[in-house]
Amino acid sequence: MNEQYIFSDEIKAIRDKALSMCKESFEEIEKITEYNQQKMLKAFQNAGVSMSHFAGTNGYGYDDRGRDKLDEIYAYVFNAEDALVRHNFVSGTHTLTVALFGMLRPNDEMLCVTGMPYDTIRSAIGISGEYSGSLKDFGVKFSKVDLKSDGTVDLDAIEKAVYKGLKMVYIQRSRGYSTRPTLLCKDIKAICDIVKKKSPETIIMLDNCYGEFVETDEPLDMGVDIMAGSLIKNAGGGIAPTGGYIAGRKDLVEMCSYRLTTPGTGKEIGCTLDVLRGMFMGAFFAPQVTGEALKTAVFASAVFSLLSFDVSPKFDEKRGDIIDVITFNNKENLQAFCKGIQKGSPIDSFVTPEYAPMPGYDCDVIMAAGAFTMGSSIELSADGPLKEPYCAFMQGGLNFNSSKIGILLAAEEVLDIQNK
Repeated sequence: MNEQYIFSDEIKAIRDKALSMCKESFEEIEKITEYNQQKMLKAFQNAGVSMSHFAGTNGYGYDDRGRDKLDEIYAYVFNAEDALVRHNFVSGTHTLTVALFGMLRPNDEMLCVTGMPYDTIRSAIGISGEYSGSLKDFGVKFSKVDLKSDGTVDLDAIEKAVYKGLKMVYIQRSRGYSTRPTLLCKDIKAICDIVKKKSPETIIMLDNCYGEFVETDEPLDMGVDIMAGSLIKNAGGGIAPTGGYIAGRKDLVEMCSYRLTTPGTGKEIGCTLDVLRGMFMGAFFAPQVTGEALKTAVFASAVFSLLSFDVSPKFDEKRGDIIDVITFNNKENLQAFCKGIQKGSPIDSFVTPEYAPMPGYDCDVIMAAGAFTMGSSIELSADGPLKEPYCAFMQGGLNFNSSKIGILLAAEEVLDIQNK
């Protein structure tokens, strides 16, 4: 059988060794995927989903049966009391912002226990820029607990910072543009246990972006009260065209719904137009696609470790999200990597990524993403800020067989730079 892509003998040897290294990790991923996919199937069956639920509504969207069933499905798979799943969440940051504004009031304090939050949420909180309408603008206070020197959460410092009556503890599961480890469910539980012991009424909120369906455990079973994420990451399976979700305690979800629409109408209004079929399909495929993205990440970790680059997590480490961080130490290697990822994409494979300013970021950023959905990071993509140590943050992969090609093309581009 003729191969469609011709690689050098060096790249093929690295590929074969990496695949051998990944065998046990792949087997574990398959087990996680099978469990989560069966759970998703059960959610659809329990909800009694039918073709009639794919028909959208317009106007106010009263009695939108499909919209309500979609909420029911996500509540089931996340072990939540309720969920708010909507196409009119325009991004993960928007979804998180709606949740924060839904629950926080003037003079409340939000304590982030995972260091500085991700770049794009900072302006909504009011800790970056001077934008009208931030939480700071409305008198909500922000504080944080710094991470330890090794990037892990400082449980002792969290215990000292939490006090009875504290309104919210905020946890960011994924690393953002940092090299700290992503949180596993067991790490989230350790935080929650401390918070609930000192202040049972404190709301624990989780930014769950990139973490859905990576483990069989769910953060809401670890003590988290409410969490949110994007449908153009794991939770939408690469099919949902846009949107986000909020899931958790019923009373908190209701408060968030009042912020999304209006107090008193909440979840009861909001038309779905013609997006429901894609959102249902995205939900159904989400565990499988996340499994493929995990395999892609594990393979990339093995390949670039063999090329002597520092990669986190290692190919055989447990994972709390789908992201690899590859440290290239110079901008040329980082750009070559992104060029290879772009070459391996089904869309815009002919484009060469360049560093450029990006809204919400404090420096130029390079991004590689040949995606069917703009900005979809469950599809194979990579990006990195133009600053030391020049790390690529790689995520996604709708299916491993095509994503593997993107990884090898990226390795080839980096090797070409090094051999010049």
